[in-house]
Amino acid sequence: MAEMMRHVVLARYCEGLPVPEDFRVEEAPLPIPEDGQFRVRHVFNSVDPGTRSRLSGSDTYSAAQKIGAPMDGFSVGVIEESKHADWKEGQQVFFAGGWRSHSIQNGKGFIGPVYPGLPLSYWIGVLGVPGLTAWCGLKETAQFREDDAVLVTSAAGPVGATAGQLAKAWGASKVVGIAGSDQKCAWLKNEAGFDAVINYKTVDDLDAAISEAMPDGIDLLYDNVGNAMIERVLPKMKLNGRICVAGQVADYSLALEDRPGIRTTTPFITHQIMMRGLVVFYHAKLFPEALQTMAGMIAKGELKLKEERFEGLEAMPEAFCGLFRGENFGRRVVKVGEE
Repeated sequence: MAEMMRHVVLARYCEGLPVPEDFRVEEAPLPIPEDGQFRVRHVFNSVDPGTRSRLSGSDTYSAAQKIGAPMDGFSVGVIEESKHADWKEGQQVFFAGGWRSHSIQNGKGFIGPVYPGLPLSYWIGVLGVPGLTAWCGLKETAQFREDDAVLVTSAAGPVGATAGQLAKAWGASKVVGIAGSDQKCAWLKNEAGFDAVINYKTVDDLDAAISEAMPDGIDLLYDNVGNAMIERVLPKMKLNGRICVAGQVADYSLALEDRPGIRTTTPFITHQIMMRGLVVFYHAKLFPEALQTMAGMIAKGELKLKEERFEGLEAMPEAFCGLFRGENFGRRVVKVGEE
């Protein structure tokens, strides 16, 4: 009997918040690499909030996921069979592999070798798309400047936590985070080095709390939440302030007509505000420097991270759905194979 692999497919379009029943696990024959290809055995797969934007049947900044198609995502694993001269069997790699146990790669696109010395799972966390999103969003999209006062939303997620720490390392005058639990807030302040953190679930007046934490205004908003947060912060932006729209976790599960709008547009004129969206793969030229620098910072204890691990491919739907219930604290990864 032919060897088999397993993958998670989209069983139906998501309506509102995703639930595990929107997905199912299937088996398929183990893929055999052709010339110029290699097969990777996945060890860790990630679940990413941005995936939700593709799961309602409509195209957004990427094409809609098709019913019955294997889920896309990021992975790290080991090459177990290769017919490619530049990629050797036994080599560890990070790549866009999806919610699978195995995949075929050709060495093109988002893929690279894993440097030794750090846990393998980090290469789909701070050393994967979340960390690269933080780096590129600050440096390129928001044009970070030394002495910036920076506000980071969804600050306990891997993107937000990394962005805040990088801003501190690069000379921000103040970094304030917004998160959803006292535990997350304490970690961001005591471990990640944020100057102040606001628990949006417990403060009586979030607007007042932001103003109290940043009385002189905000130079840079690094937003992972969505339109309502940007609308809230716009009046607090300084002259020549910059907004990086890195994610919209509060909006992904809403129909377009139900998403809040941005009405407070006058500051774009009076304060010369710049707002730019971020698709991290447009900035691939920055990846080598970012990965090398952040790997060094992690090794020296200068860049902190949190990770939540799940076990088994079957756990991927629940790990993903929990992102939208606010249950995650750090990067969620799913162990699907042996290291």
